[in-house]
Amino acid sequence: MPDEEPPTSPVHAPLDGEERGRKLSDTLRSIAGDSARERISVGDLVAALGDRALAALMVAFALPNVLPMPPGTSGILGAPLVFLATQLMFGRRPWLPRTVADRSMLRTDFATLLDRAGPWLTKAERLLRPRLGILVQPPGEYVVGAVCLILSIILVLPIPLGNILPALSICLLSLGILERDGVWVIAGFALSGASIAVVSGVVFALFMGTYFVFSNIFT
Repeated sequence: MPDEEPPTSPVHAPLDGEERGRKLSDTLRSIAGDSARERISVGDLVAALGDRALAALMVAFALPNVLPMPPGTSGILGAPLVFLATQLMFGRRPWLPRTVADRSMLRTDFATLLDRAGPWLTKAERLLRPRLGILVQPPGEYVVGAVCLILSIILVLPIPLGNILPALSICLLSLGILERDGVWVIAGFALSGASIAVVSGVVFALFMGTYFVFSNIFT
């Protein structure tokens, strides 16, 4: 992934000093409350949060997946996480290809999701503080990116129970990186292990169920 954005990437508008100091929840609410736009694209979020850490973008895309959503939403929000987690793993700037950046949802739907997820994000922001810095700086940050990449791939795949736990794990890890809180990273690693175990169990059960059905049909 090149350090400079390719021509097909969305333009990342620089944020002023006031915007950089805003909390993530406040920035997302500002986007959701912009009545001048009918739809909010992935590129809009990247433009608004582009000067923030990759972790801020990952929280923005992972948090809605923690809640029950309309079918297909995890595909819209999960695909950017694969790109962003890869970039976090390699210490790159946030960038998304046009095919991903152009995906969008109605602003009213985004506002509804934020109304449901926003209070949880606000509470989390009050609990976060810098500690155990060795876990949230390279190379620890790269390990977090690798774990988030695995979870993002799980999130995109149509696996039952493959949304909430992986998305929550990504939120914990990303918030830990964003606010330099190693305790949240540890919690994220623990939940990531549980998420992978649950999803593996579901996949194994589906495989065995399919095998049992076909074995009965052809015997």
